[in-house]
Amino acid sequence: MPTITRLEDIPGKWATVRPDAVALVDASGRFSWSQLEAARTSLAAQLHSLGVRPGDRVMIVGENCATLVALLFAVATLDAWMVIVNARLSAREVDVIRDHCGACCAVYLPDGSADALMHATRHEAAPMTTPSGWGTILRSPLDASCGPEAAAGAPRDRVAALVYTTGTTGEPKGVMLTHANLLFVAKAAVQLRALTADDHILGVLPLAHVYGLSSVCLASLLAGACIHLKPRFTPEVMQSALEVDRVTVCQGVPAMYSKYVEFLAATGRKINAPRLRAIYCGGSPLTASVKRAVESVFGLTLHNGYGLTEAAPTVTQTRHEAPRGDCSVGPALPGVELRIARAGGGNAAPGEVGELWVRGPNVMRGYYRDERASRETLPHAGWLATGDLARIDPDSAVHIEGRLKELIIRSGFNVYPAEVEAVLNAHPEVSQSAVVGRDVEGNEEVVAFVELVAGARVAAPDLLAYAAASLAPYKRPAEVVVMARLPAAPSGKVLKG
Repeated sequence: MPTITRLEDIPGKWATVRPDAVALVDASGRFSWSQLEAARTSLAAQLHSLGVRPGDRVMIVGENCATLVALLFAVATLDAWMVIVNARLSAREVDVIRDHCGACCAVYLPDGSADALMHATRHEAAPMTTPSGWGTILRSPLDASCGPEAAAGAPRDRVAALVYTTGTTGEPKGVMLTHANLLFVAKAAVQLRALTADDHILGVLPLAHVYGLSSVCLASLLAGACIHLKPRFTPEVMQSALEVDRVTVCQGVPAMYSKYVEFLAATGRKINAPRLRAIYCGGSPLTASVKRAVESVFGLTLHNGYGLTEAAPTVTQTRHEAPRGDCSVGPALPGVELRIARAGGGNAAPGEVGELWVRGPNVMRGYYRDERASRETLPHAGWLATGDLARIDPDSAVHIEGRLKELIIRSGFNVYPAEVEAVLNAHPEVSQSAVVGRDVEGNEEVVAFVELVAGARVAAPDLLAYAAASLAPYKRPAEVVVMARLPAAPSGKVLKG
């Protein structure tokens, strides 16, 4: 059987082993492994003829679809770097990424995405020859001023993807992930989720987000499974995936599951998921109230995990053989090391909260064109300083307590936003919340932004009283701001910045 050491090896393997099996399903149809492999080689040849070289950055602007998957394998084939950008980003955001990465060209996938068409029109993109049945691809003119990066090192250790983080500073950070980084996480997901070629996976998390790229898309395809690609999440999309597509495995952010549970309650519908065997979440904190509600509806354990773009992304994952009743993100992936670091240096005591450091085959090469940030985040000996606060139980289960930079110091006491959010989210009329610190003279105070469930009537004073019953005085919000919707990235992650 063909050995997989680089991304483009995946369709090649399964086109040999199961050529007629369905690999991809999207709104336009179903695509077999042999069709995916033929599209990969055809698109690679097209990009090569346009002048794409090893080490070039190719920006792909679109939403989840089969053509996007074929393109990412085509770019990998040329030893170029894929820069997948969600078409839902604004013109400014897309242009900032394009300028920062120095893309030699950009390709746009307008079928079913008015946003992608808008960006293509702005950049005067023209039609590109595509394999029959694979939809429309538009390409911008080649930018000859953008030089390629040197393709150094073993093929598996070369950069495959440049993934931009949402961040909190407003400045773009392009995370350089190698073929080995992405395949390590994909292989771990196959192992821990027991994925097989018989599985049908819901692919609604954006491929522009590393969770959707490696842990969902690449892992599914590495296992030979079929992935059902959806451009955007809605509760109706999830309902159809469960009932019609009969998916066996779902992965998403907590807010996605929460919205679906609210949808069922509001419509009086019952879940109908005849083949579903496992559900997973990650990407943002899971609260006990959401976990209970989701598990009650699905009748399955909602498995939790933790990761970050800089770790491709998965660092920890709860295990099927040891389902948890709490919101721990589980132990480290096999082959990944963890340590909890104190602010002044050295290791924290067992059970103590500190900054989580990670070392393993999933850790990025660094930030593109940002040596200073790379040195700060990769301080020494291969360790990645995550910027996240965590503690580790005696059974190796990790609990994420919040972001180091989001820590609120109120009257000398540490306030972890995740704890306050968990209390607010337990209110039956709260959908989700975001807690931040606000500077006041000589101190910081706690402010909570809250999104309510549909039809809720609870007011801010009621929520303040509710939180006060479960929190020490220094942890209580000074203000609750009710919003129609919290700002979120396309992945569903709340943007506190």
